[in-house]
Amino acid sequence: MLLSELKSGESGIVKDFLNEHRFVLRLNAIGLTKDAMVTLIRTAPFGDPIEIKVRDFYLAIRKEQAEKIILEKL
Repeated sequence: MLLSELKSGESGIVKDFLNEHRFVLRLNAIGLTKDAMVTLIRTAPFGDPIEIKVRDFYLAIRKEQAEKIILEKL
């Protein structure tokens, strides 16, 4: 399942990223790594961006980026 498919309040564990090396490095630098638990907090009115909770902080990312993050839903 992709991060973009979660609904508000649902969680998952990051399992992989789709081949965007630069994007993956940037996400890893801010703590969004493989095996990190992610919770979708809310989605903006038009669906972009989305707010997620990773570890103990909140992060807003674009839906296009969320479509490149593969999760195992909890």
